[in-house]
Amino acid sequence: MAAMDTQHIAAQVSQLVKDCENYRDELSKDRIKSMEYYDGVMRDTPADPNRSKVVSRDVRSSIKKVLPSIIRTILGNDKVVEYEPMNQEDEAAAEQATDYVNYVVFPESDGYDAVQDAAHDALKVRNGVIRWWYDKKRKVQVSKHTGLDEQALVQLVADDSVEVLEQEQYVEQVETPQGQVPTKFYNVKIRKVSVYGCTKLAAVPLEEFLIHPDAISIDDSPITGLKTKLRRSDLVEMGYDREKVDTFAASTDDLDEDEEESARRREVFDENDSTVKALQEVDYYELYVKLDADDDGIAELRRMVFAGGLAQANLLENEEWDDVPFADLIIERRPHQREGNSVTDDMMEIQRIKTVLLRQTLDNLYWQNNLQPIVQEGVIQNPESVLNPKFGQPIRVSQSTDVRAAVGYNIVPMVADKSYAMLGYLDQEATDRTGISDASSGMAPDALQNMTAKASAMIEAAGIGQTELMVRTFAQGLKRVFQGLLKLTIKHQDQPRTVRLRGQWVTFDPRHWNAEMDATVNTGLGAGTRERDMMMMQQILALQEKLLATLGPDNPYVSPDNLYNGIAKTVEAAGLKSTDLYFTKPTQEDVNRRMEAEANKPDPEMQKVQVQAQADMEKAKLDAETDRQKLAAQTQVDMAKIKAEGELKRYQIDQEIALKRDQAAVQAVIGQRVPQAQIGGQPG
Repeated sequence: MAAMDTQHIAAQVSQLVKDCENYRDELSKDRIKSMEYYDGVMRDTPADPNRSKVVSRDVRSSIKKVLPSIIRTILGNDKVVEYEPMNQEDEAAAEQATDYVNYVVFPESDGYDAVQDAAHDALKVRNGVIRWWYDKKRKVQVSKHTGLDEQALVQLVADDSVEVLEQEQYVEQVETPQGQVPTKFYNVKIRKVSVYGCTKLAAVPLEEFLIHPDAISIDDSPITGLKTKLRRSDLVEMGYDREKVDTFAASTDDLDEDEEESARRREVFDENDSTVKALQEVDYYELYVKLDADDDGIAELRRMVFAGGLAQANLLENEEWDDVPFADLIIERRPHQREGNSVTDDMMEIQRIKTVLLRQTLDNLYWQNNLQPIVQEGVIQNPESVLNPKFGQPIRVSQSTDVRAAVGYNIVPMVADKSYAMLGYLDQEATDRTGISDASSGMAPDALQNMTAKASAMIEAAGIGQTELMVRTFAQGLKRVFQGLLKLTIKHQDQPRTVRLRGQWVTFDPRHWNAEMDATVNTGLGAGTRERDMMMMQQILALQEKLLATLGPDNPYVSPDNLYNGIAKTVEAAGLKSTDLYFTKPTQEDVNRRMEAEANKPDPEMQKVQVQAQADMEKAKLDAETDRQKLAAQTQVDMAKIKAEGELKRYQIDQEIALKRDQAAVQAVIGQRVPQAQIGGQPG
């Protein structure tokens, strides 16, 4: 099989581009009308001569109400995107990629402006397109340095990117411990050329975006790209050959602009002047085309760059590519169609009707405040006083003329008040169509009228529901942006980079990350009011605290990471950007150490039981000692009593014995004396 030559490739691409441009031109009519309605220009509702020309700006007001909710919900989180690992080895890389893209790559790429511009386009003209690319620039710095010694000079010019433009040498006496020594010093002027590259995000104007009319998404489009205008000097700066760039035809799409530019420069520059030529604009095409260039039966994606036209001679780049760096974003899907629904589609008819009603209402009020005079002809001597009245100016009438009959006023019926009910109905119809109201934009409906809290909550929830759907639909399209941003970072960052993150210096090396990791765009807490979000998070935190207090830190329901995420969402709901300024996320080591300490910490209830048992034991010991002492004292008393009683008994016995002994002795004495007396008393 023969491969397709460059001429055939250019011919096929040219035909595809024509199809895309025809499709773009068809849609441009609706986009122009939408932008005009947003700006208050309504060509399809012209004002009558000498009548009110007021325009109701409902499209603009609706978009300005809902846009802050979308941006706050998506970009209000410090982690706009989180990357999910494809396998177990990607866990650490996914976490690093999440931090690196959110805190470094996305801000450096002007991502916030790109997302906001794309959301504005989606709300206004149905689709918003974001493009990403790696921007490599050549940076030139010229600086002067004075008073350099030889060592400092060598260090300054040692870099190959430094070129010395001017150098001046002089000698001065320098005081040293050995005395004054003549020393050479230098004044130099240098130029440093450096190449700086970083990823970029930008919203693409839809008039520059090219996509095939048969496509329902970017993935299935045979061609996707952009057509814009670049100066010849821009192409040369991008690295393309200058001689080839000078041969390209200048862009001539806007003839009026070219004529104005030619008239303005005719007397100053010659059209062949190199300065003018370098500033001329040429058509620039950056296309991503699916072609079977090698004739193997499979269409491969190729990146092709043309300038000045789509012929073979205008082809600057033609190489195989891996991804289409565009994302198509919408806020409301149309099934089986690429274009989405916009707020303008829902609001244009209402804006047109309200504009007509407002004009008629104001015209009626004008007639009420400036009644049309009826003047009897020939009786007013100074008609200007009636036609152009001034304060204090008299109206002169002819003699014998009834003044009340000379001047009258045409009575115009007051019908302006009949429009107020219709205007209110149209406002309600706009809310029903879009879900955009004061409630969905952050203002509670009961702040404007008297209604119950339940009715207020129902109205707020109805509006918030449609706004949340817009947010989630838009966030779904952003997944492609962050997947492309990750691939671009891995592809072009060829060395580790150290950045300051959360107060610490962290080194990231994207070369080892998996470029196929999936991305999840965080949609915050929803598109409701901050009060609603904070109330919801407070309930969640209260439940988490209850589970932790009841079941402990190692329970299966709430982990420390869950608790920190709840705190982070609360900070986000309060409108604060970064949680790290107020709370520190614990590491796994901190959590393990804390849990180990908690596990080794004695149970307070067990401690109470132990203390009580020890107290009871001490009390028992004290009571036993007291009883022992009482028993010992009682024993001593009893022993003393027994001893005393024994001594008393012994004494009594001794006394009795002594008494008996005495009695016995006395008895013995008496016995001896009685017989002698008896003997001595007998007669003789």
